[in-house]
Amino acid sequence: MTDSPHFTLRLVLGLADPDTADALAARQYPEVLALLSDRFGLPEEMVEELLGADAAQMRAALTIDPEEWLLGAAELGDPAVGRALWSAKFRNDAGQRWRAVHKIPGLLAAVLDAADLGDPRWHDDDGLLPLLYQVSKGPDLVPVLTSGFPGLTAGTLVGCAAFLPPPVVVDACLHLLETWGGTEPFAKALALLEEKPDLDLGHPWLPDLLRRALDAPDPAALLREHRPGGQWEDPAHLYALIALRYGSIASVTPQKPDGLDWNLLWREHERLPISRRGMYRGRVWPNTLTQWEGCPTEVVKDAFHADPDAATRTVAELPFEVLTEPCDREVSLDLLLGRGIPEGWFPIDRVLTELSPAPEVLRALPYDHEPTRKALAALLAPLGTDPVNWLTCYAALRRATGTVAELIADVLTPGPRKKRYTSWPQPRKAPASGVRSQGARAAFLGLFRCASQEAQTAVVPHFDAMAVQQFLRECGPSPAVRDAVVAAHGLPAPLMMTGGRLDAGTLEYLLDLDEPAVDVALFRRYDLPRPERERILAGRLRGGGFRPVSEDLLAELDKVIVNQDRDWLTAGAASGDLQVVRRVLERLRLYIPATRLRLLVAVWERGGPDAVREVLALDRLPVTLRRQTEKLLDAPDGLEQLRARLDREADPDRIAAFLAKPGGRPEKRLAQLLGEGVEPPWAALVAVHRATPLPADLVEELVELPGCPGELLRAGLGSLSGRWGDWNSWIEPALKDGTLALDDLLIRAAPAELAYGFLLRCLEERHFEESWTTDEDWRRLRERTAALAREHLGTDAEGWAVCLQLLPTFAGTLSELLATAGAMTRMSV
Repeated sequence: MTDSPHFTLRLVLGLADPDTADALAARQYPEVLALLSDRFGLPEEMVEELLGADAAQMRAALTIDPEEWLLGAAELGDPAVGRALWSAKFRNDAGQRWRAVHKIPGLLAAVLDAADLGDPRWHDDDGLLPLLYQVSKGPDLVPVLTSGFPGLTAGTLVGCAAFLPPPVVVDACLHLLETWGGTEPFAKALALLEEKPDLDLGHPWLPDLLRRALDAPDPAALLREHRPGGQWEDPAHLYALIALRYGSIASVTPQKPDGLDWNLLWREHERLPISRRGMYRGRVWPNTLTQWEGCPTEVVKDAFHADPDAATRTVAELPFEVLTEPCDREVSLDLLLGRGIPEGWFPIDRVLTELSPAPEVLRALPYDHEPTRKALAALLAPLGTDPVNWLTCYAALRRATGTVAELIADVLTPGPRKKRYTSWPQPRKAPASGVRSQGARAAFLGLFRCASQEAQTAVVPHFDAMAVQQFLRECGPSPAVRDAVVAAHGLPAPLMMTGGRLDAGTLEYLLDLDEPAVDVALFRRYDLPRPERERILAGRLRGGGFRPVSEDLLAELDKVIVNQDRDWLTAGAASGDLQVVRRVLERLRLYIPATRLRLLVAVWERGGPDAVREVLALDRLPVTLRRQTEKLLDAPDGLEQLRARLDREADPDRIAAFLAKPGGRPEKRLAQLLGEGVEPPWAALVAVHRATPLPADLVEELVELPGCPGELLRAGLGSLSGRWGDWNSWIEPALKDGTLALDDLLIRAAPAELAYGFLLRCLEERHFEESWTTDEDWRRLRERTAALAREHLGTDAEGWAVCLQLLPTFAGTLSELLATAGAMTRMSV
């Protein structure tokens, strides 16, 4: 969350009318100056001097394009400003990544064009020119080489020539010739090359050209003859090339500039590969050039062979040949096909008919890609519904070396000596905990999931136990195929399903089976809904009726760690099963009176008064409750009386009063209620809150719960904590579903500083990008904020200033803050 007073001040100045904003800017002059210094990346005293210490101009500068303003400052020709601009960093209004000012296109040229280089301040040790003399490589070469900088030296030329295209090297030579008024720099460059014979200049022709220029009557004309026109004349093209060569870890690959010819890039890559080892501190960099659409195939292949995984993740496109040509580096086929097939690089038909070996291809195919599934299904169609074909296919997969198409053709080709399989080859048992398919099994299951439903139904009865388990867990079969598996393999099949990831439909299917062993397995799952846990512990069948709770389920209940999964035990409180209730009462204490009564009623309904006596004999319930219940056990209407007491204790108003009663820790009482499976009585809580506001600690917990009504959510806005997590956990979801409105942040959220931070996030940084908000929403919120501010503060700059002063410590809402600031200002008049 943005909590910078700079952003606060900027928004306030934007909400006030222009005259009031100008007056407020004068009133808050130091803060406005600091804001502009932060915005433009220049010292406060320099910003003040450039703007003439005029508050109105300063306020106007808050809305100007930073690049435009900085270019204007560059054109002043001031040595101090020029030096500051070279080192400054600025950011745009949305507070995004900082950018170096001197990389603004044309900025350094503007500085030097306006400079009087006869002024010694440009040449001082802390001046701009000594800094430019030191630039011999890296992205900073672009502004230096394209600015008309007069300080280019023979040493700079020798040091940076290898990284520049030939036409740019010729331009540098012409620049040296013009700057120094003669060919002396060429002689110095040749001398440097003689001193360093092993230096790779990158341009073998350059020394000879410099020697010829030394003797030529018109060196400039000679150089221009070697400078082809229309190449590397746009500074943006040169900047993109150098940025690719000198990219840093945090840099973003620049977009390919308009008009930059791929032939020029290709020639430059052939001269000095743009992707190479050791370009930066010994690191191996992926070829960022390949991220541009239209990159030559040879360049892409070079990058792929240098680092296949990195290239697969970053390139704009890969040619099909990378799948079939040998590569010295290990290649992740999963990654390669997982991106390449959906993006259309590798036609699936070619993959199935040209790429081998088949097992690796099948394991790597993106089966969530519909065209892939359709193509594979068409290839498999000739196998039909004959299990022998499919079992023989699985057996062949374990030794297949050809393509997928060749594998299928081989299975279908008759042969006198070819073995045909009528049962699963080398069957294996299913591991108790399950194991993901690998090798030929993974390849076969990938292939089999694309088979027709008729083929799957015919073949699954012939699976071994491990194949059944992996097919059910990994392949998501249709209900008809799933039923065929269960019909063929019996109870072990649904038990295998319980250990994997379950979608809602599969969970419903398993619960509908009403199988004791399946229910026990599901009980172990953390994602089992509480109502189902309660039903299973009660022995209540989905199809109607009851059954005794099994010993296996009781054993699972005994394994429950109370401090970790207490609600698993409390789910059995109302089961009515004496063995379950005994374990619940022996292992934990029930806090809610309604839960205790519900337990007794369920036991009585299930086992009669004698079962209730056994429960009371455990001595785990309050004495008063035991005595009152004992009196009812022999009464003809005892059960009805007990139910009536339960109704009174479970009354929503009574539970709401229990939560809201003064003293103690209401959040602890809420935790007890939820832990025993009792939902908050929302309507009753709202009624209590209207009469007497609920404790803030309780509201803070309630707003985090699903289903919390808007009235309580708005109450929660009145006591926000300083954590941005409040926004993510309940405020943003409530805004999404319409339970809260954006206006609520303005008129109900407190304290004011935190509420203001939320609004800054909305209005300045546009935190929300989802479709549930529109530009019209933001426009209305901004207008509402401005109207409310003008209503209370009017055109009195003093009132606006008081508002800013109160903001950090004001405990109320923003609307209350505005009203208070307005009242204080009027009282002081």
